[in-house]
Amino acid sequence: MNNDIQIFDRTLLKLKRERSVKRFDDYDFLFRWSAEQIHSRLQDIKRDFPTVAQLGARGGKLIQQAITCDLGTHFSPDIIADEEFLPFADDSLDMLISNLSLHAVNDLPGTLIQINRALKADGLFLGAMFGGETLFELRDSFAQTEMTLKNGMSPRVFPFADKQDLGALMQRAGFALPVVDSDIVTVTYETMFKLMDDLRGMGEGNIIAARDKAYVGKNFFMEAARHYAENHADPDGRIRASFEIIFLIGWAPHDSQQKPLRPGSAQERLADALKTEEEAL
Repeated sequence: MNNDIQIFDRTLLKLKRERSVKRFDDYDFLFRWSAEQIHSRLQDIKRDFPTVAQLGARGGKLIQQAITCDLGTHFSPDIIADEEFLPFADDSLDMLISNLSLHAVNDLPGTLIQINRALKADGLFLGAMFGGETLFELRDSFAQTEMTLKNGMSPRVFPFADKQDLGALMQRAGFALPVVDSDIVTVTYETMFKLMDDLRGMGEGNIIAARDKAYVGKNFFMEAARHYAENHADPDGRIRASFEIIFLIGWAPHDSQQKPLRPGSAQERLADALKTEEEAL
């Protein structure tokens, strides 16, 4: 873990999650959708995983035997643990799963390395996290409003990672056979304020460490809502909010796994396979 990287205020993250716990079931639709996708992917993997850990306890256990971990007691985890400092011994888990809890980790490469180390050989990591297209409409509305009213911008929406970055990070962390894919979930709202209420209900408010902590005033939010409605609304007047959910699958290396072919090891020329003539450049 690199302690110098402080993108997110993790103390504030814990507080926002604690505040959301009483009514979380009213705002957990993205977590339920993502959990269904995780279950679907697990059904395609014909393996038993006796020892399973789950990072993040919001939404409950993804599978019955999972040992859940979370920052605090608010979602009743089995273990209180920070995703940035995993409590697992090396080679101790058959599978580690996570549903929408890793997007607020300061040192994501370090966490992925810790996950890989915690897995037994041929152990599975399966996670879901918010991706780079998430809330681009809200980010645009805030940015344009600040440029208009304040001649500058302050970070107000998470800097989510994109698929290309995460694919590279999975390889860098040492996972074998990594697979990264994503889906966009589009939700419509009457107003921007309804969207912001949902984000608070999920425990997903602004925790960026470099955020402007001064209250910007009612005029700012009214102007942002106007921009949102004018630029990101459907014909019926309802605004769109995009949530990109990225799914990560990777295996701890093992000798039995399929290996990529060495460059130059092909037994047949590509031109022959395609039934074409090879031309010299």
